[in-house]
Amino acid sequence: MSYEEKGVWSFLVIAVVGYGVYLSLVLPSLVAGTPVADVDYVWPMVWTIGGAIVAGIVVRILVEIAWPSEQTRGDQRDREIERTGERVGNSFVVIGALAALVMAWFQLDWFWIANAIYLCFVLSAILSSVTKLVAYRQGGFQAW
Repeated sequence: MSYEEKGVWSFLVIAVVGYGVYLSLVLPSLVAGTPVADVDYVWPMVWTIGGAIVAGIVVRILVEIAWPSEQTRGDQRDREIERTGERVGNSFVVIGALAALVMAWFQLDWFWIANAIYLCFVLSAILSSVTKLVAYRQGGFQAW
């Protein structure tokens, strides 16, 4: 497995786990009937995003210690997979921005706006990673 592919796997796992941690911190308040305006979501969101960034760095280092790659520079195939995966994943960033814009027009609570953006960031990471992993498993995009 290439250095780049290992990074995609770790990014995917961290995105899913990080969002799962966030949901586990925020959903109990909603389920308990706490009004949305009173749900403490800002700091859990900040900490899970920050934690995911730190985890990404640490996991990448640990993966390279445990399973060293022969080289850390990507080739042309890696660059094309990266570019295409990001292009596909960015669609959810745009969807999140549009959703937030529409929610702001209708003056929805900041909780919903922030969570729509965060969800779309996570979906973008997942879609981008899955696209890249499929390309790595199939030998690149020329095989499609």
